[in-house]
Amino acid sequence: MADTSDPLRSKTTTPELEQLRSAQAAKKRPSVDPTHILDKAIYQLWETINDLDQIQPERVEHYRVSIFGSSRIRRGDPIYEEVKKLSFELARLGVDIVTGGGPGLMEAANSGAREGQSGTNARSFGLAIHLPTEESANPFVDKVFRHRTFFSRLHHFIRLSSAFIVVPGGIGTALELFMVWQLLQVKHMKQHPLILVGTMWPGLIDWIRGTMLERGLVSPSDFDVIKVVGSSEEAIPIIRESYERWQQEERGNANPGAGS
Repeated sequence: MADTSDPLRSKTTTPELEQLRSAQAAKKRPSVDPTHILDKAIYQLWETINDLDQIQPERVEHYRVSIFGSSRIRRGDPIYEEVKKLSFELARLGVDIVTGGGPGLMEAANSGAREGQSGTNARSFGLAIHLPTEESANPFVDKVFRHRTFFSRLHHFIRLSSAFIVVPGGIGTALELFMVWQLLQVKHMKQHPLILVGTMWPGLIDWIRGTMLERGLVSPSDFDVIKVVGSSEEAIPIIRESYERWQQEERGNANPGAGS
């Protein structure tokens, strides 16, 4: 027999009673912390990305060099022209150029690649990010990838590149430098060339040696993964040697039975 003493327990229903029953049921459910749910979902997404990142192609079809540098150094500055010439020479080798796609030295690198890629398979990429202080991607990139976070952008640089050149820059350039340096340090990526170009970097390296190394916070071998050169011209032979080694490896991968 139905209990009619409590209208909420009665089988009789009206829209008002349904609302009351729903409200009462909601009170009985445990409270949900949306922040906890969001954090868990983001962590699971990272795990998925990490799993996908393990799927590496057997062959890398293109040798690409990422060039990191300031967005504030403009056309006409000697450093701008030096970076443009560097990228021009690398593109003539058939090497793809990857930058942040913005102005300044990124534009210089993409512009040099555009001029040097004629008659080669070299292409120029921009990994652009939305910033209130920066314009849209510079007009010299062949393909633009747009990112909303620095995290995904940095990861994209790592996945695309076979070598890294760091030219003068600010905090963003330093972030990119240290990201690559640490991945090389802990062997989370292949031992690709990491080249620091210009007069501003020896002071930074000396400071790291005099503070971190002196206190045992880094190892002497950590400095083996970087090369510091005074000019862009000195970087070209390093990239050429790495590129030729990459070509030999690719020929071996394409013809695994050759020479056996």
